[in-house]
Parts: sequence; C-alpha cells; structure tokens
Amino acid sequence: MAEFLTHIRVSALAAAAAFALTACTAGTFMTEDEQPKGPDPAFARRVVTYPSPEPAGTIIVDPGAHYLYRIQGDGTAIRYGVGVGAEGFVWNGLAVIHTKQEWPDWYPPAEMLARKPDLREHMTQLQSGLGMKGGPDNPLGARAMYLWQNNKDTLYRLHGTNDPSTIGHNVSSGCIRLTNDDITDLYNRTAVGTKVIVLATAGPPPPAAQ
Repeated sequence: MAEFLTHIRVSALAAAAAFALTACTAGTFMTEDEQPKGPDPAFARRVVTYPSPEPAGTIIVDPGAHYLYRIQGDGTAIRYGVGVGAEGFVWNGLAVIHTKQEWPDWYPPAEMLARKPDLREHMTQLQSGLGMKGGPDNPLGARAMYLWQNNKDTLYRLHGTNDPSTIGHNVSSGCIRLTNDDITDLYNRTAVGTKVIVLATAGPPPPAAQ
C-alpha cells in the first residue's frame, strides 16, 4: 500500500506544470489521402490481474507503460492500450472526470497553426474559436473526458484518435489517446466525478514519432 501511494503522490512542481500547459493539442491530424493503420495487438483491450486498493471504477493511467486501467474491484482491471503525446508526460496526480463529450470539437493552439499552416484549410469558426468540428476526421476522436483537480482544469484529456497505429507509442502531441472503440467503451463505463490517477513517469519521454 505504501509503495502504491508513494507512486501516485502529487508533487507541487507537477501540479504547477499542469496549469502552465496551453492545451492538450489532440494529436495526429490525418489528411484524406492517408489511411489509418491498425493498433499493435499487444495493446488490445483485455481484462488483467491488477490488485489495487482503489474502488471499482477508478481509472489509473500509466503513461510510461502505455496502458490505462479501469479498476473492477475484484483484483482485476480492464486494461486499455494508450498513445502518449508530449503533454501526456507533463502532468501526474489525482483528478476527477469533470465533463465528457461525444465527438468533441478540436481547437488547435496558435502555435500549432503557425507550425502547420496547412491545417487552416481544415478549420472553421466554431463557438469557441477557430477549430475543427467533431467527427471521424477529428484528431480528438469519438469521445473525450476532461480532467479537473481542485475545481481547476488540468488541461489533461483522455480522448480517442483517428490513427490507431499510434497506440502504444509516444507521439508528437496530445495527452492520452485510445482507439475510438476503446475510448467509447471506457466513456460508457465512466461517470462524471470518477477518480483518475495519473502515475508519474521515471523521466522525460523518449523521442516522439512524427
């Protein structure tokens, strides 16, 4: 128990880093000419042995191992493979699911639009600014769940992806992504207010796959 609690302890430095983020920048944007590849079978959704003192329903994210666990309460968990963007290595600690959204809109930050000006042709003016309407081509995928801590947005998201080949890998941007099938499954099992534990990684992420 002590070792587990030590592993999830929130540091003040990590919390400060969370609020310094400008946004979870979604992840892979695919053009109409690109065909998504399938995920690595090693990261397929399955029930695994995972003893935990946490109550059933709790979500534990292990960015370093590229897995997310939903505690079952009987010594097992549903394990999902995840892809981790650069932002996914910045924050760790305890949070709750504050809101959930189906087919969420995507608002890339100004820095990304400046770096990839060709994205602008896919953007439209939405309610909250320049972005892409939710749908199958949207980098946020089929579902998104937004994590808050102490009534503040951590800017950390669990979301889907239109590129399942990135599951199990470090990618250039984004928080924690699951396949659209997996994020939909997790979304349907998860209520607003659910506790989420994001484990700290041992060090900086390896070089991202572009």
